[in-house]
Amino acid sequence: MNGGAMKEIQITAGHAGDEALRALYQTAFPESERIPWDDLMRLVGEMSLDFTAYYEDDALVGLTIVYPRKSFNWFWYFAVSEPLRGKGLGQQILTRLINRYQGQACVLDMESPYQEPCDNLEQRRRRHGFYLRNGFHDTHVYRTYGDVTFTIMMMGPGTFTMRDWDNIIEELKRSWWPDDLADA
Repeated sequence: MNGGAMKEIQITAGHAGDEALRALYQTAFPESERIPWDDLMRLVGEMSLDFTAYYEDDALVGLTIVYPRKSFNWFWYFAVSEPLRGKGLGQQILTRLINRYQGQACVLDMESPYQEPCDNLEQRRRRHGFYLRNGFHDTHVYRTYGDVTFTIMMMGPGTFTMRDWDNIIEELKRSWWPDDLADA
């Protein structure tokens, strides 16, 4: 990276064959926490997801997927290419995302930094601190799937409750939901 200007590309179903983008998505998130690629690309159009890829010097830096909703925007996925982590690029991307949704309620769920034992506790704590430093607060709403507990964080006006969580899950179930979470 030569420190060139970061550019954004809005991702559509037509980008389904982008192997670099697919590889970042598939390596950045555990299989149990991601929607299969083909299903995700279908949902990009059906759910009007804000799927953005970030490039610097024509190299893929990261990706974000936001589910814009009337009551809040769900920051669904956020990843930076592994060799580029720790260089401030994630901060640049999150700042852009926050600016895009400025003044609106935004939520995200992340692996809980309070769940012990787990094999990535330090990573979870760093990620939690990153979001706190960027204006998010812990809602104290938690949800467990399988053996992973997720913490819901929020920024902007309003509150987030378990009822909000249940509503968004019901929306997702209308478009996609994995069989192993059928009872969630």
